[in-house]
Amino acid sequence: MARVVVVGGGWAGCAAAYAASRAGAETQLLERTDMLLGTGLVGGIMRNNGRLTAAEELIFMGGGELIKACDRAARHTNVDFPGHKHASLYDITRVLREVERALQAAGVTVEYQTRVSKVSVDNGKILKVKSSDGREFAGDVFIDATGSAGPVKSCKARGRGCVMCIIRCPAFGGRVSLCEEAGIEEFAAVQPDGTEGAVSGSCKLLKDSLSRDIVERLDRKGIAVVPIPKDLITEGSLGRKVCQQYGTEDYMNNIVLLDTGHAKMMAPWFPLEKLRKIPGFERVRYEDPYAGGKGNSVRMTAMVIREDTMQVSSGKNLFCAGEKAGPLVGHTEAILTGTLAGHNAVRYVLSMPLLRLDEETASGDFIKYTGDRIKDKEGRNEKYTFSGAQYFERMKQKGLYTASLETIGKRVGKGGLTGIFAKKLL
Repeated sequence: MARVVVVGGGWAGCAAAYAASRAGAETQLLERTDMLLGTGLVGGIMRNNGRLTAAEELIFMGGGELIKACDRAARHTNVDFPGHKHASLYDITRVLREVERALQAAGVTVEYQTRVSKVSVDNGKILKVKSSDGREFAGDVFIDATGSAGPVKSCKARGRGCVMCIIRCPAFGGRVSLCEEAGIEEFAAVQPDGTEGAVSGSCKLLKDSLSRDIVERLDRKGIAVVPIPKDLITEGSLGRKVCQQYGTEDYMNNIVLLDTGHAKMMAPWFPLEKLRKIPGFERVRYEDPYAGGKGNSVRMTAMVIREDTMQVSSGKNLFCAGEKAGPLVGHTEAILTGTLAGHNAVRYVLSMPLLRLDEETASGDFIKYTGDRIKDKEGRNEKYTFSGAQYFERMKQKGLYTASLETIGKRVGKGGLTGIFAKKLL
């Protein structure tokens, strides 16, 4: 029996654990807090722009169960908002249970409030990890899905201090990197002004604190765009966003809200006293982060060089996924890298050739292209996502962006990838 230990229960970690278990491994998922999904609990956007293509590719490859979980929890589908088409908005209060059920059905053991603090390594190979409360978890192969945000000292040094975000470092202890503890060198993205990291891209407003008119628009259409009075526009606030696809004038001149159960505001922060001067926001309050009028959490500070198989380049029995694998932005991107990491972790234990996705698919091209880019220091400072910015332009130029299920299915089949992640390996 192959024993796979996944550290970090965000979207990437959940996808890795699910894929490893589906491939036949005994899989443990170690989560630092008392809930899974991490920043996915303040996310909610799927299938926008090129993410639709990537999501359907994953489904054809047999690795789309968590995509389907988001579909089942959707509040709105086929939503267009500035710069984005055919988005699906999942309910952040419902999606967690859908994911928990999927992991349970796959046989994944989830260990909550398990903060890994020590790693035992012998000749470059990880033998076991130890939690801060003394429990030990041995494995044949390990997956680092700990992300790149936090702990508090990182937000204090690179941002505006702890703003009490969903990562909840003060309550559960700061994020600990499995790679770093194993002696793997990490890197941070660097902004044009020399600042390390990037600020989380959005805030969550308590929906009931908005005017009835705005709430009705959100409930009906899934989106509300509210112009910002000129004297309240905060120039430069979008420049350091991790989600550069939203760093445009539309988002500087308007409050763009999306309905994910709460109201997802597509801005990294907005001073509360100014926000309450906008019509309809007179009694608004932040839901996450609670200090969203001051700032947001800092991410992209703890990434590693990895192969196209998601194996950590300077590791042995160590794989990575999500933001640990580079400045990759979004839940679809995390699910994709996690699925490949989990599947290949089992292949590694069985001494099978590790899977590389065909570059004729958007998924394969994304993993290959971003993997090459982060080996260059300049490439590490970009942000990569299927939904916008540099990589979405590449998708369109290469003809990889399509909403045609027939085209996507043929492309996946041509690469010999149909159902690949649904197959038992042992």
